[in-house]
Parts: sequence; structure tokens; C-alpha cells
Amino acid sequence: MEKPRYIAVEGPIGVGKTSLVGFLAKELGGRTVLEEVLDNPFLPLFYSDVKKYAFQTQLFFLLNRYQQQKDLTQGDLFNTSIVSDYLFAKDRIFAYLNLDENELGLYEQVYKLLDERIPKPDLVIYLQASKEVLFNRIDKRNNDYESNLDEQYLERLVQAYNKYFFYYTETPLLVVNTSEIDFVENPADLANLVKEVRSIKGGTQHYIPLGSKA
Repeated sequence: MEKPRYIAVEGPIGVGKTSLVGFLAKELGGRTVLEEVLDNPFLPLFYSDVKKYAFQTQLFFLLNRYQQQKDLTQGDLFNTSIVSDYLFAKDRIFAYLNLDENELGLYEQVYKLLDERIPKPDLVIYLQASKEVLFNRIDKRNNDYESNLDEQYLERLVQAYNKYFFYYTETPLLVVNTSEIDFVENPADLANLVKEVRSIKGGTQHYIPLGSKA
């Protein structure tokens, strides 16, 4: 495929999305769009009581992500490559995981209105990792608001991501298993991954590297 102008990197908490986005933007001579996680005032409360604060947290993220994505249509996509550390559609993964039936009905009404108005990526990169690897990476980055992250919640999240991207067909998709590589610490792992991104032709492709950590 031609050099993608808009790449979205996805995956569960701690998988390395933001790090890869920075590397890819540098390689492609583009700019980054980063999810403004710390701007969500409900997130620390959510991790302490998922059920109580799920809807507020979800709605804040939905509207914030929409505004960011809408801004991309104002000219940037025609002038430079964009690499984002989230896919707008992934918002529904968290919604279906965390909201009750009534909250979900309201959420869906808002989501459908917003989703029609934003650009779609030229390529989505889905980063996978085992639950154990994710917990290790989360612990290593030592974010206070993630200290209460429940192991069962993370496992459900990983399963929800895998299910979503198993059926994903909206754009070209590159699925990368990162459990045995470290593209942050190992330049060879990063170089091989960037090569894979550049070579994707369309459809869905899987990249399962042997890994530097084996």
C-alpha cells in the first residue's frame, strides 16, 4: 500500500501504544495524536470503583476523543502523516465492558452521531501481549491511577480487544504480538516492526516475531 497518511495504534493498557506512536511518527516524518488520559478527572475514581464511575469516565473519553479526531479534518491529514495512539472505534470496547444496559443505550446514541463525522485511518496496528507481560509493563511505568487495576478486569479487557479485532474489517489491520519483543529497549525489534508496517499491502496481516527476549 502507499505510505499511510493516518495510522492508529491500538491495544490494551500497558502494551506500548504511545511509545510505538512516537517511534513511527519519527520514522514517517509525521506528527503524533495522543489520547489525553490524564485530563479525564474521573479516571482515578474509575479504577477505585469501576461500576460507580464507568459512565462518567466513558462519556468524557468519548467526547474528548471526538474533538481530537474532528480536528484532524481541518487540514492535517492532507499535509502530513498522522500517528495516533488510539482508534476512535475502540471506545465501544470499553463501553460494552463497563456500562450497564441503560447506560449503554444512551452511550450508543451519542456514539453513532459522533462516529459518522470523523476520518477513518489508512492503517490500524493492534498490539497484543499476554496478561503477565502487560502487568509487568504497567508496574514498570508506575502510574498512580493504575495502581488499583484489577487483574480480572485486565483479563476481560484483553479478551474484549481480541474479540473486537478478530472481526475487524473497516481498514487494513496489522496484528503484532509484542509479548516476546521490546521495541522500546531493543532497536532491532523496533526496526523489524517498522519494516513490517511499511510492507503491509492491505487486509489483515499478523506479525508474530521470534523476539529478543526469548
